Order: sequence, then structure tokens, then C-alpha cells
Amino acid sequence: MAKSTKSPDFIFESSWEVCNKVGGIYTVLSTRAKTLQDAMPDKVLFVGPDFWEGKENPLFIEDKTQWKAWTKQAASEGLSIRTGRWNIPGQPMVVLVDFKPYFEQRNQLYADLWEYANVNSMNGYGDYDEANMFSYAAALVVESFYRHNLAKTCNNVVYQAHEWMTCLGAMYIQQHVPQIATIFTTHATTIGRSIAGNSKPLYDYLWCYNGIQMSQELNVEAKHSLERETARLVDCFTTVSEVTGRECQELLDKKCDVILPNGFEADFVPKGANFNKTRKVARERIFNIANALTGQKFDDDTLIVATSGRYEFKNKGIDVFLEAMNRSLRNDRLNRQVLALVQVPAWVGHPRQDLSQRVELIDTKQVEPQSYTTALERPIITHDLHNMDGDSVTGMLKYFNMWNRPEDKVKVIFIPCYLDGTDGIFGRSYYDLLIGNDLSIYPSYYEPWGYTPLESIAFSIPCVTTSLSGFGMWADSFCTGHSTIAQGVEVIERNDYNYSEVADRIKDVVATYASMSDAERTSARKAAQKLSQKALWKNFIKYYYEAYDIALTKRDKRVGA
Repeated sequence: MAKSTKSPDFIFESSWEVCNKVGGIYTVLSTRAKTLQDAMPDKVLFVGPDFWEGKENPLFIEDKTQWKAWTKQAASEGLSIRTGRWNIPGQPMVVLVDFKPYFEQRNQLYADLWEYANVNSMNGYGDYDEANMFSYAAALVVESFYRHNLAKTCNNVVYQAHEWMTCLGAMYIQQHVPQIATIFTTHATTIGRSIAGNSKPLYDYLWCYNGIQMSQELNVEAKHSLERETARLVDCFTTVSEVTGRECQELLDKKCDVILPNGFEADFVPKGANFNKTRKVARERIFNIANALTGQKFDDDTLIVATSGRYEFKNKGIDVFLEAMNRSLRNDRLNRQVLALVQVPAWVGHPRQDLSQRVELIDTKQVEPQSYTTALERPIITHDLHNMDGDSVTGMLKYFNMWNRPEDKVKVIFIPCYLDGTDGIFGRSYYDLLIGNDLSIYPSYYEPWGYTPLESIAFSIPCVTTSLSGFGMWADSFCTGHSTIAQGVEVIERNDYNYSEVADRIKDVVATYASMSDAERTSARKAAQKLSQKALWKNFIKYYYEAYDIALTKRDKRVGA
């Protein structure tokens, strides 16, 4: 007899990035929300931190009429919450909770955590307390909402906690509300990221690392202990890719129950004639800024190559990208001018005043586009930095003596700000500039999934990534051998020690793509976009239902149902 699967009646999800656009987890939750909303209208409730304190949050639509009886009850329990909708497609229900009042309880909470799960919080520091107090507050919200609204009507309720910042809450639910099935999803292990970020070889030695020992050595003992014990105790433990699954098994001593690959929705990609128009506008904007900065003219035949993501210099492969651009300067095979963009938010100060003045003259039509013939001082960066002398990107460009001279066929521009339309130079969102690229390069060393390459191919922009990224492994699975740029994604084999070979391979891919005919580039763009369709949430949501089934089944055994 075939096993019957269990589906949830109601889902809670908790994350630091609910209505808080920080990184990839925000993209995971916000793009998947509509798929769940369509399947379970208003049966999914996200819980996030409320730290706006009087400032307007454009991602949150407050609704004080929602659940009036419960909000009154929650207030009597000491919960300081705001209810409403997440301002994203599907507009799912959201509760934002103020977690600051719980700091005075943290010592008792950590003592309880030690008694319940042997989690060692003694060496917690930095954001450890802040994350745990939010996690606890979120769990109290879930407990209160469940007991008031769901306990008598819903048998199959699931709580999914994302990343170590919500672990304490997951274990609180497991202990105090055992009727709720728990799922913990790690999007990147604390100890794996720390090993990689501290320039220790992660992959060749993964099997011989002891997670506890390494967490002590790298001073992340509390976070690792919290993550490790949560993975062990919850009903279902998941991560986002096979590469991180191996990491979990070795460093957390727990094999994942399900892999939950990160999907997306394509509703943010312009269609038809609007796509071509938006792409043309993006390229014009990029070329105008580049001209104002460098004093060089860029025709439409210029190949725009970009990398982006969090400022993790080694983990995201920013170092390899710059190395490859430096080598491309001397590549005789490169037959086109290349404009390379590094779109990585740094410790940014203000938009450069000299650049802003030039851009304003272009925008107000006081000068013709691309009419500047002299470079500004430091023609490699668009904004001032607080730590200009200690910045890794500018430091590497200075080391290579890359100053965007007229004779350089590769010019590199560092854009060290969030591209949200308010940066003061570009005045465009990230997506409104991404569409103008010809080629994207993400040579990651540590990348559990990799949304940036997925977003790139969704915009029909072929990309380069590595075999150490979850996305790269996924893309490779559709090809015989390694995927190539002609197929929309070039997956470069990367390991702990082949930095130089990766840089050389990127240099060669850039030259190859530059030399392609228009028909060949069109074919590669179509292949990229076609591959992106395989990662739509409608294709990946089935893995979440598998996790729900495992969690609910385990819950039944745990409570003796």
C-alpha cells in the first residue's frame, strides 16, 4: 500500500529577513510566498523582526483590523506586535514583533537551552543575543497565535525556522508546543562559512574537520552549538543544495532530511518590447556613468561583464574575478572592449561629488551623453568609502595598477552601494541595471546556492559560476559533462587550490563570448533563459511538501498521535 502523505493545514515561517531585505533568504521567502499563498490562501503566516521604530517600512503593509481578538490577547501576554501584509506578490500575512523587551531574560533563556539541548551559549557575542531574542519573541508569537486561533481547528501545523538566527525559537516550539511540527533550514552553516572565510581549505579536508573543535578555534562556538543541536532535535532538517548537505553531514553531524533548492518567480523580468527597451536604457545608463568616471567613450559593442553579491571577498570569488580581469588586459584573444562592474555593497560613504556633478549635467541635458574626455581622480569607484585605504577591491586594483587608462581594453568600475534607486549616481534598482549586462561572472568558493546567477539567466544573461555553488551543481546536472557558456551557464571546476586555473578559465570564457557571432550570443541568451524556467517555484515547491510530510510524520511519532 502506498504511503499517504501529510500536508499542512497552516504554516508559520520565521526569519530575520521577513520584510527585511538583507540577502538571499529574503529572495527565497519573498518569491516562494505567492506559490504557497495560491495553494493555501491566508494559511501561511510569516514572522519577522520589528526594528523600524517609527520609520516607514515599504515592505510592510500594516493592518490593525487583522485578528483583533488575538492581538488584544497577545498584548495582554506582553507581546509587542504589528500585523499586516508583506508588500510582495501574493501579499502573505505577516506579524512583526519587537524583541528588545526580552534581552533581560536572556541568561535564563540560555540556561534553559543548556538544560534542554546542551547548547553552549557562554561564548556568544555580537549578533548572538539579538538574533536569539528575536527567535524567542517569534516563537512566543507562534505559540500565542496557535493556541488562540488554530489549536481547535488545525491538526497539521508546521513551523519552519530559517538559519541559525531562528534556532532558539524552533527548539522552544518543539518543547512547549509539541503539536506543531518543526522544520529547520540552514542556508549556510556557521562553521562552514567561517572555515571558508578564514582561508582554510574547506572541501578537500571536509571529512577530517571536527565541527565542535573548529567552532572553538574560529570563535563561533555558541552559534555552531545552537545550529548543531537544532538540526538534531527538530522534526525535519533541511538545507538548500547538495554541496551544503555534505557540509551539514560532516560539520553538524546530521544528514539533511530533504534538500530544498531555491527557486524564484519570473514576474520581475520585463517581457517583449519592454525587455528590449529596459535593456537599452540600462546600457545607456551604465555607459554614461562609465564615461563620466573614466573620460572614455563606450560604444554598444562594449561587452558589459559584472559580478555582484555580498562583500565576501574570497567566498564570493571577487578576488578571482579581479584576477581574471587583470589577465584579460593581456589576452590577445580578446577582440572587444570590456567594461567590468563590481556591484558589491561595501562600507559606503557618499556618492562622489565630482562624479555626481558630471552625472547631473548629463541628466539635465547640459552636456551630451558620453561627451567627457578626461578621467576623474580615482576613476575606478563611484562612491566614497569610509575605509578606502583598507578596502579589498580597490586595494587589489591598485596592486594590479588598473586605473582604467585609455589603452586598457578592460576597464573595471567598483559600485560599492546597494542599488535600490537611491544610490545618488545610477538612480536605478539592481534589476534595472542587471538587464543591461552581456555576461555575469560569479566564481564563488563558498556558495550554498547562488541567487545572483539564477537572476542573471532569468534576464537572458549567460553567466559563469563554479562547481562549488549549489546553483552550479544544479545547472551542471542538465548537461553531459560541464555546462558551457554556449548553453547559457559555464560551470568552472573549482577546488581549494586552483584559484589561478579558475582565473585563467574566466579570462578564456570572456574572450570566447566576446568573439561569438550575434547568432551565437542570441542562442546562448535563449539557452540561459530556458534553463531559468526549470528553477521556477512551481517546479521546486514539491520538495517543501516532502519536508512538511516528514515533519508532520515525525511530530505524530513524537507526540504519540
